[in-house]
Amino acid sequence: MLRQDPARPRASRLRRLGAALVATVAVAATAAGCGTAPTAMSVPTPPAPGAPADPAALNAADVDAWLDGLLPAALQRTGIPGATVAVVRDGEILTTRGYGHADTGTGTGTGTGTGTGQPVPVDPDRHLFRVGSVSKLVTAVAVLQLVQSGDLDLDADVDEYLDFTLPRRYDEAVTLRHLLTHTAGFEERVAGLIGLDGSTPDLRAALATDPPEQIYRPGTVPAYSNYGNALAGYIVEHVSGTPFEKYVDRNVLARAGMASSTFAQPLPPALADRMASGHDADGVAGPFEIVGTPPAGALSAPATDMARFMLALTGEPVGEGPLLDAATRELMQRPGLDATTLGTLADGPRMALGLFDESRNGRHILGHGGDTMFFHSHLQIYPRERAGIFLSLNGGGRGELDSHELRQAVVNGFADRYFPGTSDRPAGVDAQTSAAHAAAAVGTYTDSRGFCSNFLTTIGLVGRTTVSVADDHRLLFEPGPLSATPALYEEVAPWVWREVGGQRTLAMRVTDDRVTAISYDSAFTLLPVEPARATAVVVPVLGASVLVLALTVLSWPFGALVRRVLGRPRRDPAGRTARVLSRVAVAGALLALIGWAVNIAAVMGLQEVSAASLRTVQVLQVIGLLGVLPAGVRLVDDVRRRVGWHRVAASALILLALAGTGWFAVEFMLLAPSISY
Repeated sequence: MLRQDPARPRASRLRRLGAALVATVAVAATAAGCGTAPTAMSVPTPPAPGAPADPAALNAADVDAWLDGLLPAALQRTGIPGATVAVVRDGEILTTRGYGHADTGTGTGTGTGTGTGQPVPVDPDRHLFRVGSVSKLVTAVAVLQLVQSGDLDLDADVDEYLDFTLPRRYDEAVTLRHLLTHTAGFEERVAGLIGLDGSTPDLRAALATDPPEQIYRPGTVPAYSNYGNALAGYIVEHVSGTPFEKYVDRNVLARAGMASSTFAQPLPPALADRMASGHDADGVAGPFEIVGTPPAGALSAPATDMARFMLALTGEPVGEGPLLDAATRELMQRPGLDATTLGTLADGPRMALGLFDESRNGRHILGHGGDTMFFHSHLQIYPRERAGIFLSLNGGGRGELDSHELRQAVVNGFADRYFPGTSDRPAGVDAQTSAAHAAAAVGTYTDSRGFCSNFLTTIGLVGRTTVSVADDHRLLFEPGPLSATPALYEEVAPWVWREVGGQRTLAMRVTDDRVTAISYDSAFTLLPVEPARATAVVVPVLGASVLVLALTVLSWPFGALVRRVLGRPRRDPAGRTARVLSRVAVAGALLALIGWAVNIAAVMGLQEVSAASLRTVQVLQVIGLLGVLPAGVRLVDDVRRRVGWHRVAASALILLALAGTGWFAVEFMLLAPSISY
């Protein structure tokens, strides 16, 4: 259900989802951490600025030939089992194509081939794929239908439509406009995101029970939020008096002629045997995924139905009638916020209501990507050209970036082949001004889609972006936004930067001559890392502390053995209490760090972690932190009794190591009262 944060494909499965955050968490994760070099299948080179190339004829024959030449080889190269594609143009479904296998015949998948032991080819008209966060477009349509009817107000406080209380840090209202543009300010949430247990989710319980904290002022920081979109879906349910799944089935899916699509979990019997199986990196089919907050990512649909949905989004007559009237559809497709709250971030890519601005070649393109653990999808529409393309994959491939790069190759390749053009490039900024602006942007940044109130704050240590000056007035991003490799940017308008040789654009917000936010995608923002959390500070402190604690523990049996072999007497009993307590603290701190590593890895794998496990680790962490006191007493006692420089040095190092791990625990919220995630 997560939209992958492709700028963070190194940061675990959470980042790989969307925002594998998780995610993301990367996504990757994407978003969401280890770097992966680009594979041979990279995103198409952006067309060079200048005269547009002649477009290929956008007809079924050409599209089929193009897709046939691209996808089979890509699936074989990456190990992705199957793909389903749909293309629309001028009110018609131009083509639907299936490639590879809906089920490989291996594993425990719930798809159409389960139990046969034989691979089943993808049928784009028959086989359902999980579209992940592309589902959010259906939710946005449902919200706007009720706005159109007058039942909802985009700019009213959502408290008017809820039967539970949202957490608030700021006095400003949280509105549906904020929810649909990912600017309500919520931190990321992982627990209950995707499960495999076959249970039926309870939307209200998932949202009302222990909701995420609000960490940004509403309307000011684009920060992708599954919770926010799901909350919009619950408002549809609560105001309409109809369960969300039934509302969208009747008012969105049925109206668009999407008879084979559903948000139901598990699938209804009539559709269950048509479900394509999702596959892991080894190509083994997995079970049907249960999305804990259905509005954010539970849709299952075949490519043919997604083609009808694209037609409906472009205003074409399909199914039982238009999903939205012309004015509301236009409202959905224009930027949802302006400089009033976004400031200069409004000069960069901005969210429409549920749709990302993915413009390319000077064309207005709106879209949305989506990832579950097994499925990876993308949808784009061209409102002015009355065209669209949808792609879904039922596996991520063997490489960390495979599914992301393949999707980009398809959607960008589609744009470059059929809708080439010149990318509007402003005149630029003079070198002196640009150099000053570049200097203000230098630093280390982390993604706005993250955690601030609990132990998962530690995830912010991976997937960071370093910004430095290059060529006096350009900026080098390492890694580049939406990339795994460095990217060079030049200023093309005040505080607006564009990738050199590319089309990616970002905008900056400045406070007191320092950059305080960099918007690099419609719902993703880079924020400066606090000095105390800088990698250059945290890694040496934590690494040295862990090394000292580990060596201390290892020295205990070794020291006892040496004393026994050499017949040396035990240490003076004076100060024994402080030494014992400091040893307990050393063991507690080291076990706590191991416990955090195990639990965080489980969370990033979307496994449930018990409260008892987390509280136990916190107790161990407290023991380590409190051990600073007896360790200090031990050091003073050793100095006072002149036990020798080596013992004094050892006592000092133990004190510093306990202080270092204690500081890390406090700074990164390991001891926070809330263990929600």
